[in-house]
Amino acid sequence: MTLPPKYDPHAHENDVDRAWVESGAFTPSAEPEGKEPFAIVIPPPNVTGVLHIGHALNGTFQDIVIRFQRMLGKDALWLPGTDHAGIATQAVVERKLIEEGTTRQDVGREAFVERVWEWKQDHGDKIFEQYRRLGASCDWSRQRFTLEPHMSRAVREAFCRLWEKGLVYRGARLVNWDCALQTAVSDDEVEMKPLKAKLTYFKYPVTGEAGRFIEVATTRPETMLGDTGVAVHPDDERYRDLVGKTCTLPFVEREIPIVQIGARHGV
Repeated sequence: MTLPPKYDPHAHENDVDRAWVESGAFTPSAEPEGKEPFAIVIPPPNVTGVLHIGHALNGTFQDIVIRFQRMLGKDALWLPGTDHAGIATQAVVERKLIEEGTTRQDVGREAFVERVWEWKQDHGDKIFEQYRRLGASCDWSRQRFTLEPHMSRAVREAFCRLWEKGLVYRGARLVNWDCALQTAVSDDEVEMKPLKAKLTYFKYPVTGEAGRFIEVATTRPETMLGDTGVAVHPDDERYRDLVGKTCTLPFVEREIPIVQIGARHGV
């Protein structure tokens, strides 16, 4: 028998994967007898697309760890799953609809939700197939999705426990607003682009010193109305004597403190 000049993964790896699954080698018992349990929950990839090189690298590390724990005789479980990534998935499905010349408003809620589930099914299956082609030793009989009823219940349970312990709170924060989706989105979903902007200068009248001002420059003049103080550099002799005094916020006529930031040596 002549060996082929190069390795052909398609000729071997599917059979090896099938043999692994059929052997049950990666499917630990729910009640191990005398074995120490060990588990890794795979960081669930978003169903917004398919795996990239980062998933492959991270998955390789996990696979090394879980296989080593099996070799130590532990009842080792590597649990696979995918994440719904709600707003991100909605965004990619909406882009597909726009390419087709329609919108989610045009198709209606039920039809849009159906399209989202179709996307999830297609890309979720691709993700698991990619992991299997990498040789990942997950227990494929225990695949999970973050919107499954029992998974959602676990999230609500965890949230309520954190709330009862005072570890969850509501506060006012700046958010990234998606004008198309009409919702807030996470920093991960925002593509930052450097832009050239213009500086706008404001003169804040110093309280009790007629004709004296402290000048502030900003590229975001709309945020000025929310100012709660003016900070000066400790080495700036122009304003050193103003530290501890107040100035008046233009337009709203609100007094705000003048403070010193840091110290001379950057502490």
